[in-house]
Amino acid sequence: MNGNKPASSATWVDPDDAPELTDEFFERADEYEGEKLIRRGRPRTDQPKLAVTVRYDADVVQAFRATGRGWQTRMNAALREWLETHPTADTND
Repeated sequence: MNGNKPASSATWVDPDDAPELTDEFFERADEYEGEKLIRRGRPRTDQPKLAVTVRYDADVVQAFRATGRGWQTRMNAALREWLETHPTADTND
């Protein structure tokens, strides 16, 4: 008979085992060129993506998901291609 077992063993970590934060650590935290802070990571884009909530038919989403990793990028490309072949009128009145 299988008893209820935790998904993983709980391991206690003593907070005193954390590494000491030295001056060297903080010197590496930010990088400057003169007085200018150099940003790390991905550079900001002129056209950032927008997070939206949208509802698609299940079969459409399944078809894109079946293509593997990057399916959302391919869905975006398919929508962009559709827009290029179906020009829309300017609705700003």
